[in-house]
Amino acid sequence: MKNKLNIIAEAGINHNGDINKAYKLIDFAKESGAQFIKFQTFIPQNIVTKYAKTVTYQKNNSKELYQYNLLKNNCLNFSDFTKLYNYAKKKRIDLISSPFDDESLDFLLKLKLKFIKIPSGELTNYFMLKKLSSSNSKVIMSTGMSTFKEINQALEILLQGKLKLNDIILLHCVSNYPTTISQVNLNNIIEMKKKYKTIIGFSDHTLGSTCSKIAISLGAEYIEKHITLNKKLKGPDHKISLNKTEFKSFVKELNEVKIILGNYKRTFSKNEIENRSKSRKSIVAKKNILKNEIFSMKNLTAKRPGNGLSPMKILKILGKKSKYNYSLDDMIRKNEEF
Repeated sequence: MKNKLNIIAEAGINHNGDINKAYKLIDFAKESGAQFIKFQTFIPQNIVTKYAKTVTYQKNNSKELYQYNLLKNNCLNFSDFTKLYNYAKKKRIDLISSPFDDESLDFLLKLKLKFIKIPSGELTNYFMLKKLSSSNSKVIMSTGMSTFKEINQALEILLQGKLKLNDIILLHCVSNYPTTISQVNLNNIIEMKKKYKTIIGFSDHTLGSTCSKIAISLGAEYIEKHITLNKKLKGPDHKISLNKTEFKSFVKELNEVKIILGNYKRTFSKNEIENRSKSRKSIVAKKNILKNEIFSMKNLTAKRPGNGLSPMKILKILGKKSKYNYSLDDMIRKNEEF
């Protein structure tokens, strides 16, 4: 898992309560090269009162005034999720989901998903964190809206049971839809890596791919990005999501960034090895040198190609007697240094 780029296609509620759209989103994520397809699992009446109003971006994009109506109209039941889980398994893509209530968490734990995703809004939900701590499930936790103190507290609860720190992946996140470049603050990834000594990722709510590319260069190993079948669909997240064409390009570009970054070793391509011998220099005779003549800076110089004795070894032969006769430009033999 370490040092491998993992891309989470965040379908969320962009299925609009239609399981057929959810199937298509799974296909879309798989075809695009994502490792994970993520949904949201909830029972509307368990997470919100009927009087809780939508936040600005939800209201602007869905025209719903109350969260309950928004959630009710974009909800899938447990039976639907079982079908989606089996479908994703068949398609060989990992399905994960964010629970928003205890009953939904219990259901997802029974499915034995690769990860349970804790959304930013649930980071302070003691009940959910405590239940997860005693489970065998690995966790991805978004940290939008959270202070370091709150992240510390959440981790403290999660680590009280069976979970270990390396079972938990933290995603830097800004809970603004869309997030502007002045708000994204990607240096938090560096700080989180230093602070928590675990895998760090980035839940990207910005427009485009630039911020995700930078996040990878800063060490993010998981990238989450919203996807949609159609940006014009009614719902809070469609406008900030990537369509199929955009997401395919997004995945391709991010994988290229990972290749570009490479690793921390000094490695050489086949062409570079060839270029090295042709571009570097060897110690050669600056003029004719007779056997037993003393090597000096006056009768030695450096010229291409570089498959002879390296100029860096000049001090090992200066002042020694030549073992051979050399003509102008002859490479000095490697055994002269011994």
